[in-house]
Amino acid sequence: MPILAALLSGLVFGLGLIVSGMANPAKVLGFLDLAGRWDPSLAFVMGGAIAVGLVGFAVARRRHLSFLGLEMKLPGARQIDRRLVGGSVLFGIGWGIAGFCPGPGLVALGMGEWKAAVFVIAMLAGMGAFDRLERRTAARTVHATT
Repeated sequence: MPILAALLSGLVFGLGLIVSGMANPAKVLGFLDLAGRWDPSLAFVMGGAIAVGLVGFAVARRRHLSFLGLEMKLPGARQIDRRLVGGSVLFGIGWGIAGFCPGPGLVALGMGEWKAAVFVIAMLAGMGAFDRLERRTAARTVHATT
């Protein structure tokens, strides 16, 4: 049942990205072009997503199990640190250059958009580089404490 719920949730999310225009890099770049021909329509999409997310997290904080009976796994970190800011800056730069973020990039790839293929390859390479860096950092921490 959890796999079916995840599949249906992903399909609804992907359809929402297509309908809202978030899978169209030209629309996203128009939204990010504050000094030029700014397209504010995605601000309404984001506002709606934030409203739904606020309700969802408010409900989730009061529960110990999901509606499917699985353990709730909510983020616990609350501090704003260098890693969070750096990751946010990198995310924003990538979004501004490509017009994609991970979800819409995968949806656009599924729609056959070749630019999305380049984005997804770059995203996977970045994830791999981050994983290698994290493993090295963890290994140094273990060696420093022993």
